[in-house]
Amino acid sequence: MGYNCVVCIKQVPDTGKVTGDAMKADGTINRAALPAIFNPEDQNALEAALRVRDQHGGTVTVITMGLPAACTILREALMCGADKAYLVTDRRAAASDTLATSYILSQAVKKLNPDLVFCGRQAIDGDTAQTGPQIAEKLGATLVTYLEGLEIKDGFAYATRNIGTGTEKVKAKLPALFTVMEKCGELRPFQARLAMKYKKARAPMELPRETADADYEALKAKGLDIGQWNLDDIGCDLSRCGKAGSPTLVNKIVNVVLAGGEFQEFQPTDEDMGRLVGSLIADHTIG
Repeated sequence: MGYNCVVCIKQVPDTGKVTGDAMKADGTINRAALPAIFNPEDQNALEAALRVRDQHGGTVTVITMGLPAACTILREALMCGADKAYLVTDRRAAASDTLATSYILSQAVKKLNPDLVFCGRQAIDGDTAQTGPQIAEKLGATLVTYLEGLEIKDGFAYATRNIGTGTEKVKAKLPALFTVMEKCGELRPFQARLAMKYKKARAPMELPRETADADYEALKAKGLDIGQWNLDDIGCDLSRCGKAGSPTLVNKIVNVVLAGGEFQEFQPTDEDMGRLVGSLIADHTIG
């Protein structure tokens, strides 16, 4: 029968390429100084959804919330095999914390009426791991976190999840939302045919204003468009969006710099190991 899968993805700064320019004077991230990438564990979430479709049929739809530049990762998702892609973009969503973001995304997901929703365990720019579980709560869906493996049978999900000291297997009733870990599987590479098909895929906001209508209609006629929703399109209560819907208050942000002090170097020899033990005894670390 096939399953309707939705994947929430995010474009994030590449925190693996942090330089001295990565932080502004006020302690916030200087996003212009870092390249933007497809959040790594969201890639694993997309792969999990694609495997469900490969095995059982159905569709995979990706959603991202952000500026038009975030269409880059939507194109990447389409090139890897996603069937549809939607950009949720609206100035009124600016300054949304995880509570407001999860509400907006849940409203978008509801429009698609999915059987399974996949999110990365967490995003590398915030590391809160809050958005996925909050989406599940707002959808009223079964929540399975830290997913490492998944099988679908007779309308139920049989999931293997990481519990820190090992794994556990759980049976989950659909619809369900899964937060996915890296071990669930690396995202497959672009397919050449899909890369050629979707390399020019655009959302309306990405097009030059004077040609947007004509170009968008031409793209849509060719099946190359990226869907675009604003807050009104997905039925949002504006009091729950953006700054108005974000109760998180940041008291202060501190850039912690670790400074090295004195150190001693010991070689793996009997003499140096003796010196090391003697030093630890002398300063009462041991003994």
